[in-house]
Amino acid sequence: MIAIAGPNLPIDLLAATGRFEGALAFDPDRATPRASGWLESKFAPWARPLLESWAEGAYDDLEHVLFSRADDTSQRLYYYICELQRRGQLGGPQPLILDVCKIPRDTSRRRTVAKLRELADQLGVGASALGEAIARTNENRRSSTDGRDIPVCLLAGTPPPDRRLHAVIEAAGFASAGSTLTQEWLDPGPSVDGDNGDPFAALGEQLHARPRGPRSFADAESVLARSLQTTQASAAILWRIEEDEAQCWHLPAEREALEATGIPALVMTRRDWLANDGAREEIAAFLEGVTR
Repeated sequence: MIAIAGPNLPIDLLAATGRFEGALAFDPDRATPRASGWLESKFAPWARPLLESWAEGAYDDLEHVLFSRADDTSQRLYYYICELQRRGQLGGPQPLILDVCKIPRDTSRRRTVAKLRELADQLGVGASALGEAIARTNENRRSSTDGRDIPVCLLAGTPPPDRRLHAVIEAAGFASAGSTLTQEWLDPGPSVDGDNGDPFAALGEQLHARPRGPRSFADAESVLARSLQTTQASAAILWRIEEDEAQCWHLPAEREALEATGIPALVMTRRDWLANDGAREEIAAFLEGVTR
């Protein structure tokens, strides 16, 4: 069986294996004595509970875990786990990594396609099986919208560990839009061109061009504006945690995107990933003000 730990990964290819288990599950609130001794503080906070679960043998039933070079923590954690296994301090499944290149140039695109083909060879996926999986996943992409007749609040920024912030939004009478960490990892991205004759090239090009993700070269203001338009949000919360340093440079542009819509918005920066800093109360108060 195969699981993932990171974003911007080829969900279509993993589905084609017939052995895809989804994202690695972990308890974000758990104590992490061993993992904290191995990892520096600059890792994203999800790395420590995941590695602690790995050390306990929680993933021993898996054959492979796929990490993503499109995310700094996912990439670094892959190398740490490889080294801990080499030293005999860690067991568990074999870690793999996909070199998802995001620079908008042809060499980057071609490398992503080449690395996708290598991964397919490792996992035993041929062109026919991948083409069928792309068709099935495209159907899921088209049917993923839902009709909601209550106002929507978009939760953007850092993907939270679970639905703890979404639950606050929903308790205030709004439908919540925006991904949790697991949903971000499992996002298959936009539709893949299944008719170009080379499913590996089609999926690799989609991975390379995806606008979302920490290493995307897409304009952050435009990405947020599209999310606001797609969700038809009546309110928005931009929530970023203390460790999300790479994304803080986008904040001025994202503020402009929020201001351009004219909808009520709450910007929350340098926050605690577990929301133990009063975030729930601030969100509830903000949304109560919106509905008055």
